[in-house]
Amino acid sequence: MDINSAIFDCDGTLLDSMPMWNKVFVDWLTRHHIEGAAELAQRYESLSFDDECFFFHDRYGICTSREAAYEELSEEVIRRYLTEVKPFPGVRSFLGRLRSSHIPLIIVSSTPAQILRNVLTHFGLLGYFKDVLYTGDIGHDKTEPEPYFAARDALGGTTESTWVFEDAPFGVRSAHAAGFPTVCLFNNHDGRNEAFLRANCDIFAHGWEELSLELLRDYERPAKGSGHNPALKVLVVAGSPRLSSPALISRLARQAGYVIATDRGAEALMAADITPDVFCGDADTASEDSAQWARACAKKDIRFPKDKYATDLSIAFDCAEHEARRRGAPLSLTLTCASGGRPDHFLGVIGQLAIHSKDEVYIVDDADSTPYEGRVLRGGQTWHLGSQAIGKTFSAIALKEGTTISEHGMRWNLEHSQMRAFSDVGISNRVEAPGACASCHTGMLACFLIGPLELLG
Repeated sequence: MDINSAIFDCDGTLLDSMPMWNKVFVDWLTRHHIEGAAELAQRYESLSFDDECFFFHDRYGICTSREAAYEELSEEVIRRYLTEVKPFPGVRSFLGRLRSSHIPLIIVSSTPAQILRNVLTHFGLLGYFKDVLYTGDIGHDKTEPEPYFAARDALGGTTESTWVFEDAPFGVRSAHAAGFPTVCLFNNHDGRNEAFLRANCDIFAHGWEELSLELLRDYERPAKGSGHNPALKVLVVAGSPRLSSPALISRLARQAGYVIATDRGAEALMAADITPDVFCGDADTASEDSAQWARACAKKDIRFPKDKYATDLSIAFDCAEHEARRRGAPLSLTLTCASGGRPDHFLGVIGQLAIHSKDEVYIVDDADSTPYEGRVLRGGQTWHLGSQAIGKTFSAIALKEGTTISEHGMRWNLEHSQMRAFSDVGISNRVEAPGACASCHTGMLACFLIGPLELLG
């Protein structure tokens, strides 16, 4: 998506200040002998700073006047900012990347602008921003979209191309609902509801190191309507220690309209003389030569740090989904170079196939002595194996309790049979008929067709 301007929250987003804010109002109320201080501070978190000070003076009689309450707490907040708070790691690098790309930036916050200007000057961050806007001056808090509209207008941007960076649930929700592309910066120590935040943002990140300008530009929102374009066939070449053969990768690439290399997958593509459309991941297992080659020839280079929550494979799958959305097409994804190496990594691969099983997703590999093709089926899906599967071994493993399966055209046929999760009863059936198929009626199945890969043609 385009990013022509950007709006930033400050506390909990740029500055690791929420532990301070989680205490400062509670401590202040407690010093003034207000019962239920913690619950009150959380309840009124979305109010602007002066509104919150005024509210507690008006309702509970804290200090002799509104102005006295504001001044008393302001002094405490500034002292704590300068002694307890630091910018999050990676903030300066990310802001610098946006500035070098001539993308104007602004802050909109529930903390008074003058306090933040002083604090951001102290940390050397103020110069990155065109202005600092205060919700108290705008007249609306962040439970409403007006602060973001005001910031957008100050930047001269459009809603569709002005990204919002937030951490607070009410801010993430209102910005996203108003149509702004929204990034949630999630910090475990802030006590936020992760499921809620994921559901109300476009990109979810655990830190600034996981973000890049290239990632934002690659992102594409899901289309509101279903397109009628042919499926986009995407090949993802992953970074298993044992790579698929150049011959297999060449055959898969010829069938694909978009090729993504992740990490050591660059080596496999370089050996097969296939140019990737995207190179993504942290490049911690790719050789220096293959990483340089991929970055030089790929149309997109989406970099991530080694210390990140997302795996390189999940990043690659996201890239595939983004491209399919851009083209208004359903996704047909084939994964290779993903099954060798550590068993925990392979379970993670199966997990990714399960997450994306609403699409047509296959895994194909010939790195080991027994080549195979696999996919994950969810309730209502069928895998038609084709006549070239005759004689091959077929295995199905239930990934959920209550999974029911039918298998036809096999040595041992099944009809709506229930399988225990991770039971071995579905291992090593044999395909005998040209119309063989496996159907998942309820639950979820990991299915594998084992044998020579003539199916790829």
